[in-house]
Amino acid sequence: MIETIDRSEGKVLGFRVVGDVTKEDYAVLGPAVQAAVDEYGSIHLILDMTDFKWEKAEAWGADLHFGHEYHNRIEKMALVGHQSWGKYLAKLAEPFYATEIEWFTDEAAAWSWVEA
Repeated sequence: MIETIDRSEGKVLGFRVVGDVTKEDYAVLGPAVQAAVDEYGSIHLILDMTDFKWEKAEAWGADLHFGHEYHNRIEKMALVGHQSWGKYLAKLAEPFYATEIEWFTDEAAAWSWVEA
């Protein structure tokens, strides 16, 4: 499940990724990102992946489409979580999803970075 974080404002969008992500979850993420891109041209994005488990195979196409569609429109993407593999995920994802991606274990630090 992907849900909007209330702290989202202007060109800074935050989403919480919980459990297993499905293709339908991109129906939440995509329109919100598109609306912000339409208004601001580019955005900063935070994904709180603390409770993320996995992405279902059915969602891979939507995920790749999202990256292709918005890579040049996402200036900063902060990924938040406590998984040991997170810092590697950030480096692997950077060429496909955003101009700059950082991994954080502290949500407050991630918000500070994307809001700067």
